[in-house]
Amino acid sequence: MSGKNHTTVTEFILLGLTDSSEIQIILFVLFLVIYSLTMMGNAGMIALIIIDSQLHTPMYFFLTSLSLADILYSSNITPKMLADLLTERKIISFTGCFLQMYIFIALATTECILFGLMAYDRYVAICNPLLYPVIMSRTVCLKMATGAFTAGFLNSIIHTGYISSLSYCGSNVIHHFFCDSPPILKLSCSDTQMNEMIIFICAGINMLGTLLIILSSYIYIIFSILRLHSVEGRRKAFSTCASHLTAIAIFYGTEIVTYLCPSSRYSPTQGKVISVFYTVVIPMLNPLIYSLRNEEVKRALKNTLTRKMIPTLL
Repeated sequence: MSGKNHTTVTEFILLGLTDSSEIQIILFVLFLVIYSLTMMGNAGMIALIIIDSQLHTPMYFFLTSLSLADILYSSNITPKMLADLLTERKIISFTGCFLQMYIFIALATTECILFGLMAYDRYVAICNPLLYPVIMSRTVCLKMATGAFTAGFLNSIIHTGYISSLSYCGSNVIHHFFCDSPPILKLSCSDTQMNEMIIFICAGINMLGTLLIILSSYIYIIFSILRLHSVEGRRKAFSTCASHLTAIAIFYGTEIVTYLCPSSRYSPTQGKVISVFYTVVIPMLNPLIYSLRNEEVKRALKNTLTRKMIPTLL
């Protein structure tokens, strides 16, 4: 960095998803619908959990935290992407770019930790049901969720701080639709090897660490479920766990490909396609996965709608 001023670049140009104006209009409509469903689905999930007292349990408390993270996560990227699909020059300021990156990495990290906490919650509920109310008390759950968000934003300081401190004195064209770390590192005229190593280590600890907690929890859970004598009990336990595992598989699969693959194998086109899934699609899918595959949520929704409709009919 010596002798180079990273403030030479004062703004970045996002290439977006495509150059075709016709395809941009189609993508605008598609992503607007997805974003609207994301907001309604996650806000509806939060409202349903707050309204229905039977959902006032640790599992649904963490699900509320996940829905809140999804709302913030999607709103950090999608509105800007939608605006860029309708404009010819897709410009973002230097500060705005790294602010977007900071919020994105913070919330992505938070979601990883929340998935780990949700797996631990299911482990305690199924493997230690008698101690569950003590271990997963309201105070403990609140501290866990607060810690997840705090750890996410602290971890993002390391990522964003290192990347923003590099020199950017050449091209300012980002081959992406938002400010993500792999394509921005490609623009730096500094030696990025140390930065890539730090990002790889931090991402590895976060993703693989929480994934290890999830896998360990579910190994114990599966053995505990198989020991249940009640067929209905096994079915209910597997149904709840299946929702969580489906959301985890989609989220971790796309993020691991993006952040734990060597930078030499990073493809801008591949990065864009994968990023659409974990920034736009997954925040919409999470409430659908947890509602359509969860009997308690479907029952709560049915009861809430019934209570709303009866006064109207009377």
